[in-house]
Amino acid sequence: MKKTYSKNVLWLLIAFISFAGCDDSGYLKEKPDTFYTIDNIFTTSGQVEQVLTTCYAKVRNIYCPYNNFSELNLWSYGMGNGTDVFDVPTIRYSYRFNDYSIISPQNGVFKDTYAAFYQLISTCNIALYAANIEHIAWNSQEERAYLIAQARFFRAFAYRNLSELFGGVPLVTEMTTTPRYDYARASRMETYQYAIDEMEAILNDLPVTTLNAGRLVRAAAQHNLCQLYIDKGVLLEKEGGDATTAYNKALSYANDVIDTGTYSLMTERFGSRKNEGPEFYYATSVMDQTPEHSYSSAGYSTEGNVYWDLFQIGNQDYQEGNKEAIWCAQSDYEVFKSDGNLTCLDYPAIYGPVFRDQGAGNITGQMEDVGGFGCSQITPTAYARDMVYDGKWNEDLRNSEAALRRIFLGNVKTSEYYGKQIPWDVLYRKDGNGKYADAAYTLLYPISCKIGPDFFTVAADGRVLRNIFRDDYLIRLPETILLRAEAKLRLGDKAGVVSDINMLRQRAKCSYLVTTNDVSLDLILDERTRELMYEESRWNTLLRMGGTVAVDRIKKYSYWDYPRTTLTKPFNVWPIPQSVIDTNKDVVLEQNEGWK
Repeated sequence: MKKTYSKNVLWLLIAFISFAGCDDSGYLKEKPDTFYTIDNIFTTSGQVEQVLTTCYAKVRNIYCPYNNFSELNLWSYGMGNGTDVFDVPTIRYSYRFNDYSIISPQNGVFKDTYAAFYQLISTCNIALYAANIEHIAWNSQEERAYLIAQARFFRAFAYRNLSELFGGVPLVTEMTTTPRYDYARASRMETYQYAIDEMEAILNDLPVTTLNAGRLVRAAAQHNLCQLYIDKGVLLEKEGGDATTAYNKALSYANDVIDTGTYSLMTERFGSRKNEGPEFYYATSVMDQTPEHSYSSAGYSTEGNVYWDLFQIGNQDYQEGNKEAIWCAQSDYEVFKSDGNLTCLDYPAIYGPVFRDQGAGNITGQMEDVGGFGCSQITPTAYARDMVYDGKWNEDLRNSEAALRRIFLGNVKTSEYYGKQIPWDVLYRKDGNGKYADAAYTLLYPISCKIGPDFFTVAADGRVLRNIFRDDYLIRLPETILLRAEAKLRLGDKAGVVSDINMLRQRAKCSYLVTTNDVSLDLILDERTRELMYEESRWNTLLRMGGTVAVDRIKKYSYWDYPRTTLTKPFNVWPIPQSVIDTNKDVVLEQNEGWK
């Protein structure tokens, strides 16, 4: 699914502009040989395939930030700024997304998120229209059916996200060729049901596995159906309907993914670095990065493990032997170069700490030992970085030094900590009253192996690859397991919840296993944090829970006091963007309750 762009198109455009600039009135008269329309612009199945490729690119751009940019304000949406797991550091007050005295339907995060998913829907509708043009020849009916199934998946996927975030939204199921101002909202239940119907209709046209990394497979739809039926059940409970049937359907689809043998948790070391562990250097210049300046030489060697392996370059795809990879966004250096130097994961900058700002007396720079050029667009809350592991520090691979690095050696030669571990009380600038400085605490934090490399690679062309050039998980089996645990919880099957949570904990070599006395919704949300931080879309997770779950956890775990003083309304949907309401002049789009 690697996408390239022809430079010939650019030269043709330049030539056209040059001619158009000439003073030639005859040339400016329109004498077209033909008119392009949606019906004649597509002549081959390959052209329709390119539209579908755009769908893949749009999803990648929504969830996988590149060069500190994406198709929406990702640090607020994708990973969950303003939820229980992420907040903002002192230098990012303008990005705070939990101060409800300033958050309104005019906020750009709502508009950008809404627009990104509708742009995906629009592209899907074009692909589906083109796939049904009679004169296009296909290599086989199976090829056409698979293309249609993928386009319908993406459209249903977009509506699943929209309904979890915004509630009921307009259902646009055909290509739009003229401006419209009369869209009507479907209910949240109708939106969920539409996505369910679409996903179920395409199951048999999606392959169980595929040779092409990144392409959709049946399990991706089954995973989404599991989540959609949980969504439906939660809403049915609120409305007094039969939620049990919905939860049982969710359970069935999760079983189809987990128990049929195609997918399984990785339990043994594997992949490109299976015989290695992470290695860091504490010297500030490349010239000084020698074995005598390494963490291991200073006595701080870190052992790799299977959880760390999951996030090493080249280990993400099912086709490469990773049996828990269900769907991955594709990215590598060659795609990056052909895509205008955009397609890479900018995780080190967006999610990385800023040691050079608050720790400069002891640790500084932009090298691997500090996670690269961190800009800390959002920061993990105390809950996500520490509290969720409280009392269990050395008993979980997900909190191992390889997976969540907490040891940092001074790299400033005049520091008393040069080549030695810097205590967190020093990094956090603890005062005589035992209080940490807000700036230090919110800008300095442990670095996940998911967002920061332990070494920069060098491409064949000599470029130092400081960002992350690897495929990125969109669906990983542990999330399906956690969805199944949630369905079991809602069905009252506590023993089943214990079995699923302990499946993940046993893989993580945890000594602390779950019993039926531990079972609660908070248990599942905590386990999602341990397993899926920097992977899941936390806003979707919290908002689809119903009740006051989102509000309660935001107020409980926020680092700053904004939500505790300003979050006075219960809500489990975002507002419809005000610009959408204002533009839809021929039909009134009602605003969501609590946001009017």
